[in-house]
Amino acid sequence: MGKDVEVIESGSQTVTEYTVKDYTDPPPSALFDFEELAKWSLYRATIAEFVATLLFLYVTILAVIGYNHQSDPLLSPNADCEGAGILGIAWAFGGMIFILVYSTAGISGGHINPAVTFGLFIARKVSLFRALLYMVAQCLGAICGAGLAKAFQKAYYTRYGGGANEVADGYSKGTALGAEIIGTFVLVYTVFSATDPKRSARDSHVPVLAPLPIGFAVFMVHLATIHVTGTGINPARSFGAAVIYNKSKAWDDQWIFWVGPFVGAAAAAIYHQYVLRAAAVKALGSFRSNA
Repeated sequence: MGKDVEVIESGSQTVTEYTVKDYTDPPPSALFDFEELAKWSLYRATIAEFVATLLFLYVTILAVIGYNHQSDPLLSPNADCEGAGILGIAWAFGGMIFILVYSTAGISGGHINPAVTFGLFIARKVSLFRALLYMVAQCLGAICGAGLAKAFQKAYYTRYGGGANEVADGYSKGTALGAEIIGTFVLVYTVFSATDPKRSARDSHVPVLAPLPIGFAVFMVHLATIHVTGTGINPARSFGAAVIYNKSKAWDDQWIFWVGPFVGAAAAAIYHQYVLRAAAVKALGSFRSNA
């Protein structure tokens, strides 16, 4: 049980108010946590991130290729009436994130995205060592997942773009970068809100309430930006698909799918921690009240 501190100045008097809260904010993670490196839990969590990202790429890339194949007018005369459609693709991405976050949250936190890991690192929720291990595992898992998808769809993989993220014709790189920044901001902001200790204390009896809004955030962002960039908002997803697809266009646009998500994640972390949670104001209030 902790207390929120609020300092109110009225004329020459300073009044300190304490509001009892039914949750506890975890202490910031150490930047360099050497003790963590000797714990099996860190490597178990890293393996979970690898496998989750592998499954994410495998399912979503197959969904994209299947949609493109079914909507190809050269092969399907009634293409407009067949296939999952853009809505189905968005559901595939959002649904897989919901499933995987729900399955791995208790082991690794269910990041499955270097941008999410980076945002949590900025907010001091994970150490530098854990963040780096997660990002490497996520990228390797994405490569393996994309490679597995190619193995199952050899006939159509290259023909339908391999699920790789590229800037669509008619859109500038600046527009694509903006779409990735805002899309990732929505996702990471949702992650912070869904895992906020205050919300967790209130909704702890409903365990799906954290992964559900995160999956919906991915779903909504795909609906908004899939026609612009194919919706990256996950550097590992974009990198893994580009490695296996290995075409010049995917590599030329690759920087957008790293810079955009990392900028959006950092902005979301700062906004949530220092504006909504008022971390800086609380620290100042606590310091002044002690003085």
